[in-house]
Amino acid sequence: MAVTLALRALGLGDFLTAVPALRALRTARPEHRLVLAAPEWLRPIIELSGAVDELLPTPGLGALRWPGPRPALAVNLHGRGPESIGDLLALRPRHLITHRHARYPGVDGPEWAYGTHEVTRWCRLLEFAGITSSPGALGIPAPPETEYDGRILVHPGASTAACRWPADRFATVAAALRRAGHRVLITGSADEYDLAREVAHHAGLPETAVTAGRYTLRELAAAVAGAALVISGDTGIGHLATALGTPSVLVFGPNPPSWWGPPPDRPEHRALWSGQLGDPFADTPDPGLLLISTDEVLDAAKDQLAVLLPIPR
Repeated sequence: MAVTLALRALGLGDFLTAVPALRALRTARPEHRLVLAAPEWLRPIIELSGAVDELLPTPGLGALRWPGPRPALAVNLHGRGPESIGDLLALRPRHLITHRHARYPGVDGPEWAYGTHEVTRWCRLLEFAGITSSPGALGIPAPPETEYDGRILVHPGASTAACRWPADRFATVAAALRRAGHRVLITGSADEYDLAREVAHHAGLPETAVTAGRYTLRELAAAVAGAALVISGDTGIGHLATALGTPSVLVFGPNPPSWWGPPPDRPEHRALWSGQLGDPFADTPDPGLLLISTDEVLDAAKDQLAVLLPIPR
């Protein structure tokens, strides 16, 4: 069977924003086996999505190893190159879909567009190659073991310091929700345990409310799917809430939600942004991010809980 190989060796949010493009590839080439080169740790969500036929474990650029005959089609959903283009060209695919790069003048493709939403970017790449896509096809099913328990998940972590709303503000929000009678959990990765514990302590929550490092990725997906609300910054769990249809309040900065946020026509998701761009790789919280107050987040949370999914008290 012919193979289409797509490269996106990045993180959780990166995979979820590429789901519409992956589904378009599968529809356009039903006779192909669609293989995704991505990190192994994402397997539970990749399999849950049903967007591809196979995962080729690939931790990052320079690590792509293809054991079979050369792919009929390779698709660069990773970036604009040159490294990602080089990784795919090394496999000698019969056809390659990618953005163009000056280092590879013989490889055609659209120019990289700055300021484009990540979902739209990859759908437009496929449309350049004549493949129809639907940017709204973001949803993934909830794990069968999901329990709809009405809890609120507060996730204080983020991939960079610039994108991390201060821990004391997350604690203020969590404390207010606890006082209002809601069950609150503080989520995070194992590396974010100390941060999650700090937030829980200052919010007056017990140690049992800290789930950072306790959930597998599939268990996290089930927790998000069963929650009443997710509150986080611009990070993977926010994309997971969007994909699972769980109401969310997402604190954005320094990048705007028009680049990475949920679709604006979905009222179950509220993206807060100060309107100020900044450096996403700075080693301190972005100044624009700091303009978003706890009152704004609490008001948005109350709106989501009251209108979209009321919680019995």
